[in-house]
Amino acid sequence: MSAGAPADFTSALYLGMRHPTWALDGWPALTLGKPAALQEVPGAAAVARELAHLQGCAAATLLPSTLHLFWDLFGMLGRERLAVLVDEAAYPVACWGAERAAGMGLPLRRFRHGDVAELARQVKYWRDAGRRPVVLADGYSPGGTGPPPLSAYAALAARAGGLLVLDDTQALGVLGRHGGGSLVAAGLARGHAANAMVVGASLAKGFGVPMAVLAGSRALIDRFEADSDTRLHASPPSLAAVHAARNALRLNAARGDALRRALARRIGQFRAALAAMGLACTGGAFPVQTVRLPAGSNLAELHGALRRRGVLALPQCRGNAARLTFLLRADHTAAEIERAAATLDELVRELT
Repeated sequence: MSAGAPADFTSALYLGMRHPTWALDGWPALTLGKPAALQEVPGAAAVARELAHLQGCAAATLLPSTLHLFWDLFGMLGRERLAVLVDEAAYPVACWGAERAAGMGLPLRRFRHGDVAELARQVKYWRDAGRRPVVLADGYSPGGTGPPPLSAYAALAARAGGLLVLDDTQALGVLGRHGGGSLVAAGLARGHAANAMVVGASLAKGFGVPMAVLAGSRALIDRFEADSDTRLHASPPSLAAVHAARNALRLNAARGDALRRALARRIGQFRAALAAMGLACTGGAFPVQTVRLPAGSNLAELHGALRRRGVLALPQCRGNAARLTFLLRADHTAAEIERAAATLDELVRELT
């Protein structure tokens, strides 16, 4: 099989948004040379309002990255009498923020992914000890069969006077009505417990913009902006990133639903092709598809052979299990999906 141009399945730009310079409005400079605490980047407030509305939240604020976001958020929460309860599947960057709170003296405990009963026990223990819970979880974890039980997490946190903190980087732009993310998909947006939830997310995956958004109640966002260390001591998102976010929201309004349907077709095509070849993959309807290789497969050899034939995937090894992960995008063609599946099947037969 002739490789031709490489078929790249290593990029997490799920909707295929890239924002070339010709697609963006001009800007006079990349930065104002001022922190956000002194002056907001022009256009940032409008983008934040639109992102808040998309996610079903009352307010939002922009930050350069989720590292800035979760560092600041947990720094603010670290001054309260709380206990941090972390779903063990939570992404490392959000956990780094939680560890800052632990360094400030808050107890930090982990619970099994999706285990509502265990979380309920931990919430009760810390409530009886006089601490309100902060529950940290991903809105969606790639490789899982579905999202965690967010409604149950939110209810437990709210009843104990606590807070559910979500890292929604994977879901924003991909899941929920118009790509609004996990709260929208779970029917939690603007609900009775909305004041007990806050969502941090990067726009770098679904929307292709290297920037983060924190969304929640008006009171929490106002407090965050007043207390934020990084809004005072670090540069805000660049003007270019703000313009790219505005462009992403325009694209999402105009054809985001069509892009999500195209992405769903590519995921279905990939999974059906592998199933017909007898290869199992995990990932459900999400664009991160992981293929578990037959026992005895040489992962390095197979990955290298795929690359030489023009199919780029991500090798992973967990314990004794070898896996290849394919990140699917709305702008992949049907021919690229067919080529990837056929090449993988051919090499598995040759090398195992």
